[in-house]
Amino acid sequence: MKLTVVGGGSTYTPELVDGFARLRDTLPVTELVLVDPAADRLEVVGGLARRIFAHQGHGGRVVTTTDLDATVDGADAVLLQLRVGGQAARQQDETWPLECGCIGQETTGAGGLAKALRTVPVVLDIAERVRRTNPKAWLVDFTNPVGIVTRALLEEGHRAVGLCNVAIGFQRRFARLLGVAPAEVHLDHVGLNHLTWETGVRLGGPEGENILPKLLAEHGTAIAADLRLPHALVDGLGVIPSYYLRYFYTHDEVVEELRTKPSRAAEVAEMERQLLDMYADPALVEKPALLERRGGAYYSEAAVDLVAALLGSGGHPYQVVNTYNRGTLPFLPDDAVVEVQAAVGGQGATPLPVEPVDPLYAGLMASVTAYEGLALDAAVRGGRERVFRALLAHPLVGQYARAEALTDRLLAHNRGHLAWA
Repeated sequence: MKLTVVGGGSTYTPELVDGFARLRDTLPVTELVLVDPAADRLEVVGGLARRIFAHQGHGGRVVTTTDLDATVDGADAVLLQLRVGGQAARQQDETWPLECGCIGQETTGAGGLAKALRTVPVVLDIAERVRRTNPKAWLVDFTNPVGIVTRALLEEGHRAVGLCNVAIGFQRRFARLLGVAPAEVHLDHVGLNHLTWETGVRLGGPEGENILPKLLAEHGTAIAADLRLPHALVDGLGVIPSYYLRYFYTHDEVVEELRTKPSRAAEVAEMERQLLDMYADPALVEKPALLERRGGAYYSEAAVDLVAALLGSGGHPYQVVNTYNRGTLPFLPDDAVVEVQAAVGGQGATPLPVEPVDPLYAGLMASVTAYEGLALDAAVRGGRERVFRALLAHPLVGQYARAEALTDRLLAHNRGHLAWA
C-alpha cells in the first residue's frame, strides 16, 4: 500500500508517521511518500520519519521528494496537509481582522476566508494533477478550512473526504471520563467543520444508550473549562459545542483576549522552530512530547481509521468525516459539506441519519453554509465583490462598513497569493 502526504515537511508529519507505525495491522503501508517544496525542512522531517519506522520495526519505505507528479502514480491515497503562505500568512490572518473588531483566526471569520482564498486554487491544482496520473486515488483533506476545501474537491468530481481531529479528541476525552475504551464511545456529532455540537454520546454504537446527560451532570464543569466556555452556557444548551463555538458565543470577549496576548501563529512558529531542531537530532526515534502542544492530537489515528476504511484494509465502520450533505440535514443544500457520523467504505462516506436539529444550531449552520458557498465562489473565480459578499454573509462580520474594511485588508495582505488580485 502506497500513501502520499502533500505537505510532508509539516511538523505534524511525525504524528502521522507514528500512527502509521503503531497501527500497521490496520493500515499496512509499504511505501510512504512525503512531498513538500521546502526541501531542507522535508529532509529533516523525513529523516525522523525513517527513524520512527525503524524504531518501531516497521518495514515500510519512506521517500521524500519535492516532485508531486513523480510520486502520486500508484498511490492508493493522497493526504493533503498543506499551508499556503506558512506561519507568516497565518500570523496575518490572526492580526488584521482585530483592527476591525473581528476575530483573528485561521479557519473562521475574515482570517478563515483569507486562508480559503489562498488554499483552494492550490489544492484544486494538486488534485487535478493527481487525477491525471492516478484517477482512482482517494484524497483525504486535512487542510483548513476543511469544509470549504473538501467542498471544492467534491464539486470538481474528485474522490475526496475531509477529516478533522475535533471529534476524535472529544471521543478520547469522553472515554477517559467514562473509564471505557475509545472504540466504545459513539458521538452524535452534527454540524459543519469547526462548527459542531455533540448532541449525543452513546456507548457501543449508533444505537447505544445516550449518556450525554449523565456526562454533563458529572463532568460539565471540567468540559466547559476545556472549551473555555461558561459552564452555565454548556449546561443550558444540554449539548457539547466544539471549542470553535467560543468565537460565536463569546465573540467580543475573545476579540479583547486576542488583542492582549501573542497570537497563536507566533506561538506555533516558535514551537515549530524547536520541533525542527529536535527532529534534526539523529538520536531522536519517536515523536517528542512537545508535538502534542502543536495541535492535531489524534490526527494520525483518525487518518489511519479513515484511509483503512476507504481502502478496505480495516478501520471503524462509523467515522466522523466531512462529506456532501445529500439530505442528511434537510435545512441545508444537498451540496453543502457537513461534518457528521458516516459509514465509510470503498465507495466513500455515507452520512448516518441525524435526529432533528434544534433551530438554535440549525440557524447558525445555515448561515455559515451560505457563507461557505460564497467563500468557495470567491476562491475559485476571484474578484473583490465576491470577497466582500462572503464577508458580509459571515455571521461574525455581517455589517457593511466592517465588511468593506476587512475586504481591503484581506486583499492588501494576500495579493502575493491571489493570481487575480
